[in-house]
Amino acid sequence: MGTGTGYAGAYGDGASGDSSFRILHVSTGNVCRSPITERLTRHALADRLGDPLWGGLIVESAGTWGHEGAPMEANAEAVLADFGADASGFVGRELLDEHVIRADLVLTATRDHRAQVISMGHSAGLRTFTLKEFTRLVRAIDPTTLPPLDDGMVERARALVRAAAALRGWLLAPTAEADEVYDPYGAPLPFFRSVGDEINQALDPVVTALTGAPARA
Repeated sequence: MGTGTGYAGAYGDGASGDSSFRILHVSTGNVCRSPITERLTRHALADRLGDPLWGGLIVESAGTWGHEGAPMEANAEAVLADFGADASGFVGRELLDEHVIRADLVLTATRDHRAQVISMGHSAGLRTFTLKEFTRLVRAIDPTTLPPLDDGMVERARALVRAAAALRGWLLAPTAEADEVYDPYGAPLPFFRSVGDEINQALDPVVTALTGAPARA
């Protein structure tokens, strides 16, 4: 199993159990969308918190047809550089049962990825969303109903997932395509950048809800 996506990275260095909250980003090859989402999530958390090891959050990624051991695509690295995010040390992984079992929140690029994760079992349905679906649900949650940060970010994160799951049947996507992040694999850099902007915009309200802090100006 690769070590570049969270086990030897930021947000806990392989911490497990009640003291951590594990976010798993899933796409197809784990060389474009999910690496961008993983590293932008880490970057946004560090921006909000200052100390990237604070809070017990572990952020990683894998692919349903993951290119095990592969580096991320060069254009994905370029997108991360645009945001000032760290692309170093990344190693692609194929999605395994253990990744789903350990994840507290699974965010996928598309509805097909979501269906594949849920089909693996492990009671994943209530904690698996497409990224854009989760963003839409989080926007509808009153942050004052979440546990205060004094109770710890792990408790707040778990409450956020429960609240989002409760809203899912009431807050549907306006169109089927609204919950999709399309695959830029093989596309030129401008398309990668548009996907990076799309992912970054979707992550912003999620990270704000988790941390209680907006992005720095």
